[in-house]
Amino acid sequence: MTRLRIQFSACRRALILTDTPRPDCPDCDGDGGTAHDYGDYETGEYAGTDWEPCTCWDQSRCWTLLPLPRCPRWLRRQRPDADPWAEPPF
Repeated sequence: MTRLRIQFSACRRALILTDTPRPDCPDCDGDGGTAHDYGDYETGEYAGTDWEPCTCWDQSRCWTLLPLPRCPRWLRRQRPDADPWAEPPF
């Protein structure tokens, strides 16, 4: 049984079809992997998290469904008088 879903890929500017983790997987409980926190050897403080992917899914399985065009340059420009931090008028 395949567990596919549609996602937006910002790096490819496309809609892609990807595989998802098995929801009833006993190893990862449907999360797709296990996170392992680790600490610094000298101080014992938190230093990061390692991610170990589960075998119930393959992260590299993805297919491009629809490449998306870029907006024209004239639509990407912002008005110079527009303040992006201004509060809405209500």
